[in-house]
Amino acid sequence: MASPSRPACGERRAAGTVAHVKSRGARPVLVVIGAIALVTGGVWIGQGMNLIPGSFMTGDRTWLLIGLVVAVVGLGLIASGLRRPADRRRS
Repeated sequence: MASPSRPACGERRAAGTVAHVKSRGARPVLVVIGAIALVTGGVWIGQGMNLIPGSFMTGDRTWLLIGLVVAVVGLGLIASGLRRPADRRRS
């Protein structure tokens, strides 16, 4: 039986999953995109909570919820980018 983090021999992982990032170049990109998503989500949360005035989003709870989702996705991308790759020497 395959573990959730590694597919069994012959199985393929679904396209678009970010569970294991093997490329060293992709990891910093995930952190940067995650940070941008986190900040953007934070601004949208502030606007949705009526803390940041001057926009059509101000005081609209829809933007609070969208901001929460974007911020959580940003945290996930940052965590995925900062995660250390598994040690291949273990069996």
